[in-house]
Amino acid sequence: MNNDVLNNLKQRRSIYALGKNVKQSDQEIVELIESIIENSPSSFNSQSTRAIILFGDKHDQLWDIVAKRLKSEVPTEAAYQKTLEKINSFKAAYGTVMMFTDMDVIKNLEDNFPLYKDNFYDWSEQAIGNASLAFWTALATNNIGMNMQHYNPIIDDEVRAAFDVPANWRLRAQMPFGSIEAPAGDKDFMDRADRFRVLGD
Repeated sequence: MNNDVLNNLKQRRSIYALGKNVKQSDQEIVELIESIIENSPSSFNSQSTRAIILFGDKHDQLWDIVAKRLKSEVPTEAAYQKTLEKINSFKAAYGTVMMFTDMDVIKNLEDNFPLYKDNFYDWSEQAIGNASLAFWTALATNNIGMNMQHYNPIIDDEVRAAFDVPANWRLRAQMPFGSIEAPAGDKDFMDRADRFRVLGD
C-alpha cells in the first residue's frame, strides 16, 4: 500500500508559531495554491471556491482589521490584550489566504437543480474544505506552516471594503501561513472503535 498521501497529511498541522522566513517566492506560493484549488473537487464541478492571497502590507492590513474589530467585542482590556497577542501571532506570519464561496454560483445551482436545492451550500463547504486541506498539506510538505481562523462574519464588511471583494463572495476562513518557528504539539486521536464501522465480507 502506497502511504505517500498519508505521510503528507501527517505533516499538515495547525502551526501557530509562524514567521516570515519563507524560502519560496510569492509567485511559487500563489501558483501552488491556485493550481491546487483548480484541481480540487466540487459538486457538479461548480468551482464555487474563491481565494484572495495576501502578502506584505495587505497581509498586515487584514490582521489590523481583525484587531480593531475585536476591540468592541471583547469585554475587558485585559481580555483584549490577550486577544491581541493571538492576532499578532497571525500578523507575524508571511501571508494569509482568505477563502470565500461565490454565492452566485450556489444560487444558480439552486435555480437550475431544485431537487438538490437544500444541499448546494453544504456541498460548497465540502468543496472549500477539500481545497483548503489540499493546499494546506502541500504547503506543509514545503516546510510552510499554516492554521485556519474564522473571524467571519464580524469582519466581512471591513474586508469587503478594504480588499474590493465582490458582494457575492462570502468569507469563510482566514489562513495565515509562514515559516515554522515552533512545531505543533502532540495530537490525540479518539478510539477508532468509537469512530469507524466496517461492514461486509
